[in-house]
Amino acid sequence: MAVDPVCGMTVDERTAISAERDGQTYYFCCDHCRRKFLGEGPAGGASGGPDVHELHALGHVERRRPPSSRGGPTVYICPMHPEVRQDHPGSCPICGMDLEPESGAADGEDDADLARMTLRLWVAAALGALVLVLAMAPMWHIPLNRWLGLSAAGNHWLQFALATPVVLWGGWPFFVRGWQSLVRRRLNMFTLIAIGTGTAWLYSAVAVVAPESIPQSFIEPGTGHVPVYFEAAAVIVALVLLGQVLELRARKRTGGAIRELMSLAPPTARIVRDGREAEIPLEDVAEGDVLRVRPGERVPVDGEIVEGSSTLDESMLSGEPLPVEKGPGDAVVGGTTNQSGSFQMRADRVGRETVLSRIVAMVAEAQRSRAPIQRVADTVSAWFVPAVVAVAIATFAGWSLWGPEPRLAYALVNAVAVLIIACPCALGLATPMSIMVGVGRGAREGILIKDAETLEVLERIDTLAVDKTGTLTEGRPRLTDVVRIGTSEDELLRLAAAVERGSEHPLAQAIVQGAEERGIEIPRVEGFHSTTGGGVEGTVDGRRVLLGNAAFLHKAGVETDAATAAEDLQAQGRTVMFVAADGRLAGLLAVSDPIKETTPAAIQSLHDMGLKVIMLTGDQ
Repeated sequence: MAVDPVCGMTVDERTAISAERDGQTYYFCCDHCRRKFLGEGPAGGASGGPDVHELHALGHVERRRPPSSRGGPTVYICPMHPEVRQDHPGSCPICGMDLEPESGAADGEDDADLARMTLRLWVAAALGALVLVLAMAPMWHIPLNRWLGLSAAGNHWLQFALATPVVLWGGWPFFVRGWQSLVRRRLNMFTLIAIGTGTAWLYSAVAVVAPESIPQSFIEPGTGHVPVYFEAAAVIVALVLLGQVLELRARKRTGGAIRELMSLAPPTARIVRDGREAEIPLEDVAEGDVLRVRPGERVPVDGEIVEGSSTLDESMLSGEPLPVEKGPGDAVVGGTTNQSGSFQMRADRVGRETVLSRIVAMVAEAQRSRAPIQRVADTVSAWFVPAVVAVAIATFAGWSLWGPEPRLAYALVNAVAVLIIACPCALGLATPMSIMVGVGRGAREGILIKDAETLEVLERIDTLAVDKTGTLTEGRPRLTDVVRIGTSEDELLRLAAAVERGSEHPLAQAIVQGAEERGIEIPRVEGFHSTTGGGVEGTVDGRRVLLGNAAFLHKAGVETDAATAAEDLQAQGRTVMFVAADGRLAGLLAVSDPIKETTPAAIQSLHDMGLKVIMLTGDQ
């Protein structure tokens, strides 16, 4: 991050406007500040920009650490018009839609907006329902006025009292957006909502408060009263509020999916400096810092192990539930879980540069991206709203000239009907909302969707590639085969389980579990040692036991003359481990990952959908 030397605003170097001066790069929030700095703006002349050395002396130019994905002010952006950006929530000046947080997850804002809009909805729904009953009772042949002791005028006054808070308070956000659309000459669906409901309520209010000001041609024959349309305005406001509440709820669920991804990174990190350890906020971690990660903790940022070794659960990144053994020089990814050992790591990528932050940014960007069909909707909307207003004016003129009596009343009602019914809510809301909800739901299910166009073309896929471990299989290895050489199966398994009990590797746990299921008593091990990528060794009942791959045993001087049996087991998809006791091969143990019970039915369902399924695996 950098500071705009003209206005002092903090800006992101990756997105800010830049300029070179005196061999140094400066960053600006807008072109106006850049031109003023360079002396090209209204200030003019060579003295238009401040002196560079003076700026440095005053401390107006400063370099800052890249913020983490948690830090920094939230930027709000329109899903339909990405060029609209601001640092506070609000509505888009072009289409009137609520602005979305660029990160996809702004804590608190959605809840507050949802609470306010939900309150408006409940009040509007309750009062609107009463207004509807009062207005429609005569048409339903219900003597409601007689039951309540109301005259026709009293009924209208009661409707006015109930509908006014619905329209003026419940629908106030729509009137604000409608007025803004007129001022900015950016007509949108809120233009139609505001004009339609506002006209219906205003006309009805005048008819109740000052009926003598309404032309005689508006009076309904047979009743002697001017008809009112409070129920139309109230019900429309309530329905639009319902749409807004549904939108906010969907946005809250979607933001929750991104917050779940962000929560994979721990809030703090344990930094090592001068031999001492201290816990610091994650956003204070800088590139090059040495961090300690203890068993059970999540890796705070991306980096490289410099001391120690462990096994890490990287399933959040790879989908593979089997932990990966890591040692000095191996890369680790922020958000993955350290399982067994403790290690020190060097931070190489922090803040927005980590893999996890880039995943979060990709999901948020996918939610804001626009599908090809949305460009059609935008084009239609640009012409649709002015056309609807024109049709409403023509409708009013036609009914007032050639309609039945009372002509003006019919003209007004039908003009308002055109405005309300033609409201392009589907064009303005359905497309971006479906994208946002679809991408957010996918994120919660572990599916990362690149952009809106990908989501749109997804229904045309004909091939599905899947991995094996944890997807087609259970992801929990089990002991399947025990091949003895010169000893009994129980003795072989007893020795192997004893040394493996000291290891936390999933394959070791499978062997221990296999021995326990057979009722074998597992003895204690002494002198246990684990070699990353090789195997384990220890002393059991005075016998030196080694367990691992062929290379591990060869290095210890043990001949593995059961290669053929091992190859046969590997050909069946088994993971094979060699066991040696007192310097001689004692047998083989084979472990496999069982297929899930649900896998055959799932594969068959995909085949029935016409999809070709491909398994991608590095397993034997």
